[in-house]
Amino acid sequence: MPRTRRGALTLAEEQSRSPGRRRLAALLALAVLVVVGVAGWNGVQRLVHAVSGETCRVTVGGQTWEWAPDQASNAAAITAVAVKRGMPPRAASIAIATAMQESKVRNVRFGDRDSLGLFQQRPSQGWGTAEQILDPEYSTNTFYDALEKVRGYASMDIAAAAQAVQRSAAGSAYAQHEAQARATASALSGQTPRALGCALHDPKTPGDPQALAALLTKDFGVEGSVSGRQLTYRAGSEQQAWAVAAWAVARATDTGAVRVSVAGRQWSRSMEDSALGWVSGGSAGPREVVIRL
Repeated sequence: MPRTRRGALTLAEEQSRSPGRRRLAALLALAVLVVVGVAGWNGVQRLVHAVSGETCRVTVGGQTWEWAPDQASNAAAITAVAVKRGMPPRAASIAIATAMQESKVRNVRFGDRDSLGLFQQRPSQGWGTAEQILDPEYSTNTFYDALEKVRGYASMDIAAAAQAVQRSAAGSAYAQHEAQARATASALSGQTPRALGCALHDPKTPGDPQALAALLTKDFGVEGSVSGRQLTYRAGSEQQAWAVAAWAVARATDTGAVRVSVAGRQWSRSMEDSALGWVSGGSAGPREVVIRL
């Protein structure tokens, strides 16, 4: 064993290392740090989502807004009905802003006097029965019926158009929701592709493909083909395909969807940050949407 100049023994860990051994040790240490770092970052993501819970995110024009899954699902139904009726995305923006103010886009069973649902419509004022109003598609259609009677609504300020329908005591309050409503309508109408994602836990029970097909028809008025646990829809345009794809992600909390593919992109259900966006993958063409349960 080597000795110092004074004759003391030099332990192995005290001996100087050759440049080659030092480089090897440095590379090994770096590799360990990378592995630990990746594992640590994934752990941080899981911890953050475990604390913050499930969430949906809309990113348009460099700005980002968060939605709870039930809110995103209701916003998707609101937008899909506008698409089905051939109304401009502006109509969905007006409707979403209205629902944000009236119910926080939640299908509530309470409100001022006998007000109910997404738009706080009142059975006593002729909006329908309580059961009808609590059906999101029914209440959305009745809102659009009234909106279409407002001359020039498509070019009006969102708050003014909403107030023309709702006749609220605080009509100016709708304006505060304009930016988020417009971005969400743009994402859900397919105007802005890849703009909406949702981080969700695995479904507690498997989704029903036939129920998914029925909901697609109810919301968009179109039909998809079911094969096993998969629904495929072939759209007439790329924008419509992205509208259905975004809808499928936003409504996944209700349908149990675990994967959505469109135009060479894919959303996969998880609680990772990757679920808040779209990645390359899937075999779906530019006008084809494949929803896997």
